[in-house]
Amino acid sequence: MVLSLVVLISGGGSNLRALLEASEDAEFPARVIAVGADRDADGFEHAEAYGIPTFAAALSNFDDRESWGDAMLEQIRVWQPDLVILSGFMKLLPPRVIAALSPNLINTHPAYLPEFPGAHGVRDALAAGVTETGASIIIVDNGVDAGPIISQRRVPVLPGDTESTLHDRIKPVERELLVQAVLDIANGIIDLKTTAAGDTAATDQRSASP
Repeated sequence: MVLSLVVLISGGGSNLRALLEASEDAEFPARVIAVGADRDADGFEHAEAYGIPTFAAALSNFDDRESWGDAMLEQIRVWQPDLVILSGFMKLLPPRVIAALSPNLINTHPAYLPEFPGAHGVRDALAAGVTETGASIIIVDNGVDAGPIISQRRVPVLPGDTESTLHDRIKPVERELLVQAVLDIANGIIDLKTTAAGDTAATDQRSASP
């Protein structure tokens, strides 16, 4: 099965780039068919380089979050994707959008959930003084980074780490986890409905090297 993917971004789109590069392999069982954002994101450059259509809907252009979410959902449904990926997407989707797409809606997060959810996971890990954090792939629900965990891996926090240096080491782990998760979903190794129901445990891919 070849999965069709819509990827939603807000920034540079490094995870998107990893998926696009993976799809250059004819054997990779997924293809990005559209890229959306809540702004004119820098990551659109990656989509354009691969000839992938893009769309954007800024929350500020709508009366409320619900109408913005409806507009995003309408754009996504145009493409009828098998899977929607939030990849550095910095807006919370309204519940009815999540309900419409779930469980085929996944997110990446730069922490070892349920540790350090929210927009500042890397900063929060440093502030807590922990010796390790990580990266996770989850199914999106109505909580903040609270959905069922698909896979995750530990990343050590090194002496002298800043938010920037630590995040730079987490990002490649996020990319690897995301590409592997898409591969496993396409190959039936991960069943999103079963995972969402809580009938399977997350895959812990153990610690990344420093």
